[in-house]
Amino acid sequence: QVQVVESGGGLVQPGGSLRLSCVVSGLPLPFSVYAMGWYRQTPGNKRDVVAQMTSGGSTQYADSVKGRFTISRDNARSTVYLQMNSLKPEDTAVYYCNAGLNMYWGQGTQVTVSS
Repeated sequence: QVQVVESGGGLVQPGGSLRLSCVVSGLPLPFSVYAMGWYRQTPGNKRDVVAQMTSGGSTQYADSVKGRFTISRDNARSTVYLQMNSLKPEDTAVYYCNAGLNMYWGQGTQVTVSS
């Protein structure tokens, strides 16, 4: 009964910003012990990692988003965020949140970057 719920997607113009949120509930262990990640997927392509954060706070970003995206977490709220700045059309995708190194997945939230 783990629930992973993303929100915050939408339509934004190139150069704009969005912040995605992911709230996780029902985990068998405290949220704080799980590595968290954001992935994205476009039709016909595989799901690719965008950003990851370990339980200790270490981060890793895809080269394509370095310097523009920031992953963060609020363990008290069992929430992970993805701040996306300087958005580009190629960032358009469904963004998925995952917990525990691909153990649990959300349904995704659509991000569309277009003029």
